Amino acid sequence: MCTNCGCSVTPGTVHIHSHEDGHEHHHNPDHHHDHSHTHQTLDVHAAILSKNDRLAERNRGFFLAKQLFVLNVLSSPGSGKTALIEKTLTDLGDRLKSAVIVGDLETDNDAKRLRRSGMEVVQITTGSICHLEADMVSQALTQINLDDLKLLFIENVGNLVCPAAYDLGENIRVALLSVTEGEDKPLKYPTLFKTADVAIINKIDIAEVVGFDRNAATENIRRIVPSAKILEVSARTGEGMDAWYRYLQEACGCLEQSASH
Repeated sequence: MCTNCGCSVTPGTVHIHSHEDGHEHHHNPDHHHDHSHTHQTLDVHAAILSKNDRLAERNRGFFLAKQLFVLNVLSSPGSGKTALIEKTLTDLGDRLKSAVIVGDLETDNDAKRLRRSGMEVVQITTGSICHLEADMVSQALTQINLDDLKLLFIENVGNLVCPAAYDLGENIRVALLSVTEGEDKPLKYPTLFKTADVAIINKIDIAEVVGFDRNAATENIRRIVPSAKILEVSARTGEGMDAWYRYLQEACGCLEQSASH
């Protein structure tokens, strides 16, 4: 939880940026802590997660009403989340209108990069908070034109611990694993991978160079989350990306069909 990684030690201020030269600020009052007794700390955590879950359900209902398919993309820093989303926006944007909410502790570098695709991007700068929360996503949605939007990518803060505990109202969770991280990452961080609907092994083009055992990685993912769809891709070269695109198109189609019944 957050006290273990330190994000609640300093009260956080969340900044939401819809574009490079304008932004709005709101304070997140839910991040507080109590050092006096262990049971009190646990109660605070339970209250925070309970409130977040209620707000996530509200988001989920909103997404459903808009027939908007939402992906919460989680991984460690440097695994290639931004590259994967950028490649997807560039290749699939003309078929599925998309937008992105990006979470980072500091800077809007990733948002600037993703805006080159021509899609709408909203930056959430979390400061000392190492994850996104449902309320932050709700606030960011007010900055996006949702008309005819089909896909919403939420690029969560690079972290394999705290983001797993926070439901954002997404349709699916995507856990990204880079070949440079090692095959045992799912075993070391099972909580995040257990919550994943899709596990993507990225940078597959350099797997042999770095000595990555693809079979072992797949087996480890299966041990933690047998039901997850596993894809091997390279966001840099495009290898395996067609399977990812087919998955997204089919998921959006299924969402539209279920909404029409």
